[in-house]
Amino acid sequence: MGLRNIVDKIKPTFSEGGKLGFLASTFDAVETFLFVPNTTTQKGAHVRDAIDMKRTMFFVIIALLPAFLFGCFNTGHQVGLEGFAAVWYGLVRVLPMLAVSYVVGLGIEIVYAQIRKEEVAEGYFVTGFLIPMIMPVSTPLWMVALGVAFAVIFGKEVFGGTGMNIFNPALVARAFVFFAFTPQMSGEKVWYSDWTMMGAQVDGVSGATALEQLSTTGQMQWSAMDAFLGFIPGSFGETSTLCILLGGLFLLFTGIASWRTMLSVFAGGLAFGYLFQLCGVGEWANVPAYYHVLVGGFAFGAVFMATDPVTSAQTNAGKYIVGFMTGALAVLVRVVNPAYPEGMMLAILFMNALAPTVDYFVVEANIKRRKNRVKLAK
Repeated sequence: MGLRNIVDKIKPTFSEGGKLGFLASTFDAVETFLFVPNTTTQKGAHVRDAIDMKRTMFFVIIALLPAFLFGCFNTGHQVGLEGFAAVWYGLVRVLPMLAVSYVVGLGIEIVYAQIRKEEVAEGYFVTGFLIPMIMPVSTPLWMVALGVAFAVIFGKEVFGGTGMNIFNPALVARAFVFFAFTPQMSGEKVWYSDWTMMGAQVDGVSGATALEQLSTTGQMQWSAMDAFLGFIPGSFGETSTLCILLGGLFLLFTGIASWRTMLSVFAGGLAFGYLFQLCGVGEWANVPAYYHVLVGGFAFGAVFMATDPVTSAQTNAGKYIVGFMTGALAVLVRVVNPAYPEGMMLAILFMNALAPTVDYFVVEANIKRRKNRVKLAK
């Protein structure tokens, strides 16, 4: 009650007509973060539940924590550190990226909210957390800032803000950085540079990731169990399939993510993986199909990206179709285009654009079936 009274007391100062009324959107963002609002969403993403969008976003962040914490450990593990030293090293590397992501992204969100005299959208709470997790920790901070700015402005705000965007903003950020600064995002230059921590010099590590090795040679220097647990190089939060699946189970248990989309993505990836294996296509011909799920960003994309309620399909049948096509397309890109070993990002962005069309035909087909039932009844 004490905090509520303080907020209510200073609220008139930040309301329209108050001395700091121009900061109304910023104040509203803080207030709704602290307290559940008593308003109803009128447009964009809707949550038909007793919780609001901010609490939904908070659940997603909880689901991301296992992959995030393991990413901290694996970042240090890859340069020869163990235990707490490895975790601390990872935190030191990723926290600046998180800070840049939130400062730049929320800063732009607040500016747009002030210009439009709207509330600050909740969606960026998750987007700002996702962006560092889908990039190598060696990515320069200025590149992260550029990617975030591009994603928020051109991937979100130009469409009208949270709930109105066509493409997943976090993937838009990664796509921008990938195509603008490819050497820093893929190839043997990626992983870690030399780093001084607590007075000790940590040797840098560079080299092809497991996915790149499989795409070019059909083999990788790590075991399938290493890949499942996450003891391989890769983007910060994408290496541990186990931790990603734990987060996925939490999302399914809380009802935040759609099991139809999630299951269909894995089914599509495995189906096409086995198909190409039977056909003997590319270097992947001698690799078990389930390796597609264990390496790269496949599992992370299936659990946290393809299930985005804004950019994914809305109909149940559409979720099956879009999910299956996302997994299948990701494997297709990996197998037939070795120059671009990671196909998950492009697959999800492509299906983001196609999802409304899939939903349209699903709805039209349902209308047609109902009309036919009426005719038969007559």
